[in-house]
Amino acid sequence: MTALKAPARLRVAVIGAGYWGPNLARNFISSCDWDLVAICDLDGPRAEALADRVGANVAAYSDVASLLERRDVDAVAIATPARTHHTLVIAALRAGKHVLVEKPLADSREHGAEMVRAAAERGLTLMADHTYCYTPAVLKIRELIAEGALGDILFIDSVRINLGLVQPDVNVFWDLAPHDLSIIDFVLPDGLRPDAVSAQGADPLRAGKACIGYLTIPLRNDAIAHVHVNWLSPTKIRQMVIGGTLRTLVWDDLNPQQRLSVYDRGVDLTQQAVDGADAAASMVSYRLGDTWSPALPEREALGAMAAEFAESIRDGRAPRTDGEAGLRVLSVLEAASRSLEGHGLLATVEGAADTAVRAHTARAAVVR
Repeated sequence: MTALKAPARLRVAVIGAGYWGPNLARNFISSCDWDLVAICDLDGPRAEALADRVGANVAAYSDVASLLERRDVDAVAIATPARTHHTLVIAALRAGKHVLVEKPLADSREHGAEMVRAAAERGLTLMADHTYCYTPAVLKIRELIAEGALGDILFIDSVRINLGLVQPDVNVFWDLAPHDLSIIDFVLPDGLRPDAVSAQGADPLRAGKACIGYLTIPLRNDAIAHVHVNWLSPTKIRQMVIGGTLRTLVWDDLNPQQRLSVYDRGVDLTQQAVDGADAAASMVSYRLGDTWSPALPEREALGAMAAEFAESIRDGRAPRTDGEAGLRVLSVLEAASRSLEGHGLLATVEGAADTAVRAHTARAAVVR
């Protein structure tokens, strides 16, 4: 019997050796799909320190242009501030490299759209580092929704709060909400494509930016999503509740013993021929069933994401969290910013696939 030939390993460089870069480097160096060949950071000693820590054959660079000149680099992973993503991604694509870029995809939808176009024109992979989408819990949520276990989605309620670092360059929406938005985009069969959103924020610290935020997203068929983000909470909560016509799912990311719980409980509406005041009450019945917790494998999300990046390049297909997914998240974030400026009025989402305005949206003032 002839042994199957193992797929060729791809060669990758990490740009950015600050907070997130070391995590990417660690997963690439341990991957069976990748050879980590270089680390690049404007701080040369920091790049050298990380290169020395992860592998003897990893080169260190302080100049991106020099790195991109290397012909033996197939792809780069960019872990730098969002304001630098556009310049770095365009340069990497022009150098013929596939690109993985940290969330958010860019600092504006305009920049993100240009990056997506540039990748498509060159036939290269552009992947958004939406890490949470590769956790076993979120992959299971996506599977349950796809197979109809929850029924039609009625609502999504997400809370991401903690006593966190007030960021110098972005508000709490741009810092924390990309996680929740990328997850919602990933698990919904049609992705996150709202016509408009509403955002309210507060700055009780006088930091010059919203430190507490509430984002409301109308979904199809009168469903609704709500995202609460907060830098000022003394307790840390990472929870999402997804309610459907059949079942409701609760994801508690901080509970390793039971991250997912599925409740066979809910409200049923049954149309009956009843007139007058009793009509509404007669339509409502409550369902109280079992609760179960799906078994989840234990594996690091970044490792799964690195594997998906390699497989998408080899197969010539879009990765699960491609540039378009990153662009959908950017579109919602920009609309949220416009709504925030308009004190919570609905703001249209640029590039939404469904341009028809829902009845309840049409009755409200829209910030453009």
